[in-house]
Amino acid sequence: MSVKQKEYIKMLTQLFVVFLKLGPSTFGGGYAMITAIEREIVDKKAWLKPNEVGDMISVSASAPGGVVVNSAAFVGYRLAGILGAIISVIAITLPTFLIVLSLSILGMMFQDVSKMNAALKGVHAAIVALIIVAAFKVGKTSIMDSSTLFIAGLSTLLLLFTSLHSLYLILGGPIVGVTIISIKRALGLSAPTEKEEESHQSELNYPEYYI
Repeated sequence: MSVKQKEYIKMLTQLFVVFLKLGPSTFGGGYAMITAIEREIVDKKAWLKPNEVGDMISVSASAPGGVVVNSAAFVGYRLAGILGAIISVIAITLPTFLIVLSLSILGMMFQDVSKMNAALKGVHAAIVALIIVAAFKVGKTSIMDSSTLFIAGLSTLLLLFTSLHSLYLILGGPIVGVTIISIKRALGLSAPTEKEEESHQSELNYPEYYI
């Protein structure tokens, strides 16, 4: 076995271990898990640069399926190709599937217990905070000028106060973005598409969300 093959197998193993750990150790799913994923792949493993997390979320949110599963596939494919994507998706979904199956059985058994309902309400409140943190992190990399701020603000208002399906926003966002950039460049105005990369400093250690 060549050195390159050994390194490839090592990378696949690391991907499996990282995403296997992320699956059962975070509450909330979706955007609530982005903070934990970023901590692992950027701060600890340095597999992605901080400004690439925004790209990961954009691609993951635009593609069909769950954001977390798509994010795992994104990272796995970036580091180890198609097999890396498959390994990452299996690793992050397997423990969650087993846990949800077990909790579903227990939930049916204890659904009338008041303490169980109170505990679930507490978890719901914590998940809201996690989603807000994820939105803040995405905003730091995605909102770079008045145009992107306008698109983000308008999209938020449409989601909150209209019945417009989010699919139209996902499809319309790139169109509006390309149109604005084209107009700015035609007028000779500055039209950055990415924020200037800043030196990344480790953020405050957030508590892990263990079950």
